[in-house]
Amino acid sequence: MKKLIWLVLLGVVGGLLGAGVIFMIARPPAGEMIQLLPPPTTPPLVVHITGAVSAPGVYNLPPGSRVVDAIEAAGGMTEQANPEALNLAQVLEDGQHIHVPELTSPDQENPNDPPTRSPSPLTALVNINTADQTELESLPEIGPHLAGEIIAYRETNGPFKTVDELLNVSGVGPVILETIRDLITVGEGS
Repeated sequence: MKKLIWLVLLGVVGGLLGAGVIFMIARPPAGEMIQLLPPPTTPPLVVHITGAVSAPGVYNLPPGSRVVDAIEAAGGMTEQANPEALNLAQVLEDGQHIHVPELTSPDQENPNDPPTRSPSPLTALVNINTADQTELESLPEIGPHLAGEIIAYRETNGPFKTVDELLNVSGVGPVILETIRDLITVGEGS
């Protein structure tokens, strides 16, 4: 009987060892270690700032920057600048052009009024119903994005009937309209 117990135990141990060997041979190979990559970095915004700033030029700014950040990067506004003509809190877009206008004259009645500009005899008015992207961008305060918005608005809604209808375009507010009012037209009889 003892012999039988030993044989049973030896059979159980042998079976377990055999099962272990089969398990080791049959299991799939270990996979490769997963390597986690850092999240992609967002490229900086590139903006062009001109006008009444200490150092006009092209600047790289972090995403989420605002007009005030671009002005600071350009050394701040000069004494001739008209800060009321800009929305300093506006979020910047890559490729945007920011023009800091100057006050029209020292005898301007109220420095808080937007600057007034009249076209020179050599400068034709920009027709907002026919102007292309480049012509619209030639206007102060109108960068690539806003010029595209104006073109998209007129393609969707038809030609502008009045200059004041520009206020319906996303991004054009009363200050921008007053800055460019004397430089634009909607065509005959505007």
